[in-house]
Amino acid sequence: MKSRWQIFWHVFFWVVMISFLIFISQLDEKKIDVNEILVVFVLFPFINITLFYINYLILLPRFFHKKRYTVYVIIIAIIVVLFGLGKYGIGLIFKQYVLVHGNGHVVGFGTYFIGTAFTSLFFLFLSTALKFAIDWFLNERIQRDLENQRLSAELAFLKSQINPHFLFNSLNSIYSLAYQRSATTPEAILKLSEIMRYMLYECNDNKVDLAKELQYLQNYIDLQKIRFSNKAYIDYKVEGKIQNQQIVPLLLIAFIENAFKHGVANNPLTPIRLLIDVDEEHLHFYIQNKKHNNNRDASGGIGLNNVKRRLNLLYPNKYNLDINDETDTYTVELSLVL
Repeated sequence: MKSRWQIFWHVFFWVVMISFLIFISQLDEKKIDVNEILVVFVLFPFINITLFYINYLILLPRFFHKKRYTVYVIIIAIIVVLFGLGKYGIGLIFKQYVLVHGNGHVVGFGTYFIGTAFTSLFFLFLSTALKFAIDWFLNERIQRDLENQRLSAELAFLKSQINPHFLFNSLNSIYSLAYQRSATTPEAILKLSEIMRYMLYECNDNKVDLAKELQYLQNYIDLQKIRFSNKAYIDYKVEGKIQNQQIVPLLLIAFIENAFKHGVANNPLTPIRLLIDVDEEHLHFYIQNKKHNNNRDASGGIGLNNVKRRLNLLYPNKYNLDINDETDTYTVELSLVL
């Protein structure tokens, strides 16, 4: 189908060009008969168009693109000479239409040959320019496709890291409950199953509903509260318009994971502070936690490295991430264009 469209546009272009030349010739006061139109505006354009496609379809791919430049130039020179001789021969047959000017002057071989050589070179130049332009656009598209495939593969790899990373941390939490023989262990397992269901079945698209993503965050927070026997203190607020908004899935969870993992969550005087503020086009995410005295490293490892890379890929020039790692507190502020 694509090749048919290419043929159509090529034919359409030449038909329009020849029709335009015939129309221009009709504006002259000189009367032009049908035979002259057939010779001057059909036969000779056909010869030039043939030369165009010989270069476009055969010479450029077989010689020029394979860097056989010397052979290409020699063949071009031979073709220009042969076409020039052929045109002059046709001119002798239709002398009154080709070689005889209005004042009765007959164009000599040398003058006509030089003129027709320039015409041939012009059509060769057109075909070369078109070939290079098309090849450039095709190469650009191929490069874009390859880049998109590379980015898609990288995003798939980054996303594949999220589930094992999250599952590893969550199972550690549930293991602690089971080890303590906590009565909340079944509830924690149920909450984890809801979280994993969302991650496995509802996060396959590039973006998800923001409301579902926030519910997923709430489920994770509830799971952590179960882990701390409901003694995890977090000041969590969602403000603004969250309906009919979308966000890249599993983007914010790493910051909350790190707050629970590296922060102090069991002190009511220093709760984890989490604020998500949404307007028509932007989301502002803020989280702050007090750091453990014996754990000054809150860099987050693979989690934060993953989310930073995903932000660069999915929100290029559309986000601002500010991480403030102080002596006692760790603060993350993220603003992005939804």
